Amino acid sequence: MPSITKINGIAFVAAICFVLTAASVQAQSINETKLGKGLQFTAADSSFNIRISTRIQILYQGGNNPATKNWDDRFLVRRARLKLEGFAYSPKLEYKFQLGLSNNDIGNNNPEQNNNASNIVLDAFAKWQMMPGLYLYVGQAKIPGNRERVISSQKMQFVDRSLLNARFNLDRDAGLQLHYQHELGKVVLREILSVSSGDGRNITVNNAGGYDYTGRFELLPFGAFEGDGDYVGGDLAREQTPKLSLAAAYDFNHGATRERGQLGNFLSYERNLHTLFLDAMFKYKGFSTMAEYARKRAPRGPVVKLNETGGIEETFVTGDALNVQAGYLLPSNWEIAARYTTFDPTKVTGLTAEKQYTLGLSKYIVGHTLKVQSDATLQDFAGSREGYVFRLQLELGL
Repeated sequence: MPSITKINGIAFVAAICFVLTAASVQAQSINETKLGKGLQFTAADSSFNIRISTRIQILYQGGNNPATKNWDDRFLVRRARLKLEGFAYSPKLEYKFQLGLSNNDIGNNNPEQNNNASNIVLDAFAKWQMMPGLYLYVGQAKIPGNRERVISSQKMQFVDRSLLNARFNLDRDAGLQLHYQHELGKVVLREILSVSSGDGRNITVNNAGGYDYTGRFELLPFGAFEGDGDYVGGDLAREQTPKLSLAAAYDFNHGATRERGQLGNFLSYERNLHTLFLDAMFKYKGFSTMAEYARKRAPRGPVVKLNETGGIEETFVTGDALNVQAGYLLPSNWEIAARYTTFDPTKVTGLTAEKQYTLGLSKYIVGHTLKVQSDATLQDFAGSREGYVFRLQLELGL
């Protein structure tokens, strides 16, 4: 039987959608009714604007189980999202509110830190333009760590993100961010600073440990990409001149309490975590390539608890990872892509090193709004049998 919390959450979302839609239809005018643009409304006095959009990902995933030698597979709703964004009072004050409605989004193994509620809120922040090129974010949003994580899950080149991201991404957190973009001739420079709780999204208890501090710097030597393409998988814009983005990010999570900083189980003891990211994106006439390197360390040691037999019971996830991927978009909007990823954990953690080799095939029907993607991955685990995974996914956004 569904919990009262979940029923109330669903009813709340349904009520918001109904009230906003009904009120807006009566009092506002609809702008840009186009697939992928959502429903947009602007007040008659231009005091606010809102865009309502939804999207779903339906996934089939199957693979051999190295332990049982069986083929394990499943169908699932990988993602189901509801997003509201726009401006309030002035176009200089923007907002974004996004809910994750699938079980993958809502799932929560830390109920005591989330007030025993569904982990439903993804983004909830205000964005104020303080001056041209300078923006202040207040609220819960993605931390500016590795490029692949900041790229929307709707705009990925493959069915899902890489193993590097799964092990080391900073995910979302609540706090403040300062984004500054400026130009030196054709060169675009971006500096981003972030201060957040360090415990992850939707935490309702008092802050544990210390805060998280992140800095990111980006250099675009050949100018800006078309349509913010440096944060879009594949070269759907078919850049007519070479475009390159180089970036470095550093994160210091003071007194981290979870296995992966903002993600994973809460552990018995705190550790300072240091994470370095280096990444690059290049695009030209349908060809695109992206590379990322991640390095995470816990200077006092990642292992925090052993069991009675001396085995590792609790540890932070630390080590190194590399991800390199490339693809080419054909004139028919079919894209062929390949990806290579390595994960080398710190030896004392007892985690398993892994390499992955992935081939992807995508058909973009309406850009990233309506597409079908598939990929096949060879998983090479250190000291054990290889694994194979096949995925097929439909993405539909409104």
